[in-house]
Amino acid sequence: MRNVIGSLLLGLFFFFSHVASAATEEDPWEGFNRAMFSFNDAVDGAILKPVAEGYKAITPNPVQKGVSNFFSNLGEIGNITNNLLQGKWDETASSTFRFLINSTAGWLGIFDVASEMGLKRYKEDFGQTLGYWGVSSGPYLVLPFFGPSTVRDGSGLVLEYTYIDETEILDPNSDEKLGLLGLDVVETRARLLSAESMIIGDRYSFVRDVYLQSRAYDVYDGNPPKKNNAIESPDSANDDSWGEEAAGDSWGDETSSDSWGDDVSTSEETDVLSEGDFAADSSWSE
Repeated sequence: MRNVIGSLLLGLFFFFSHVASAATEEDPWEGFNRAMFSFNDAVDGAILKPVAEGYKAITPNPVQKGVSNFFSNLGEIGNITNNLLQGKWDETASSTFRFLINSTAGWLGIFDVASEMGLKRYKEDFGQTLGYWGVSSGPYLVLPFFGPSTVRDGSGLVLEYTYIDETEILDPNSDEKLGLLGLDVVETRARLLSAESMIIGDRYSFVRDVYLQSRAYDVYDGNPPKKNNAIESPDSANDDSWGEEAAGDSWGDETSSDSWGDDVSTSEETDVLSEGDFAADSSWSE
């Protein structure tokens, strides 16, 4: 299933990367992007959002938190890989210990024991890794079902869906893998329900601007270069802007929170916005 998705993404990426080779504006394909945004919005409104609302209404908060922790723990496999590829040794160690501790003491990650121990989560993906090593983001691109992206982030998504399948560690059969994928999508969408009230003005422009700004923030580890264009360019950055490690000690600066909180906290909603996932109210994937 993931290989099929990866192949589709690969085709989209090569098509748009060919078109985008000489583009310099942040959103040169706005006509196509708006059409795709409307398509994703329609699919979301007809299927995904109602299912997510039902899930949130009937599922006890502790169970929702446990499901969220479970998929967050699986995501540490990608975090380990990308922190290692970026040469972030403290972050790699933190992600590794988080995965080991939560997978054992946390019952496959259902309990976030590592956060209570002070181990911070460093979320990284292949798009951020490419940006870390100087690959420009390229034009903004809305992908069908997956939502907001860029040419660079789209290529990173292809790599993730082609080479990394976190669920393989559980050795599921095809039906179980499909069930896990569906649960992950619904849980992610349910977490984003409260963020929709933050959208003001034109939905497309708001989501695009939040996505581009948050991705620049993530790639530059919270210290993006100041410029007029929303798409980061390595030529305008300082010489060391691609290699800075995330601020703070990997081992204990984050304030711990109860892994069984009653609902998505304010800090978690802020994290959703900062990662650009908020834009996924019209997408199928985190």
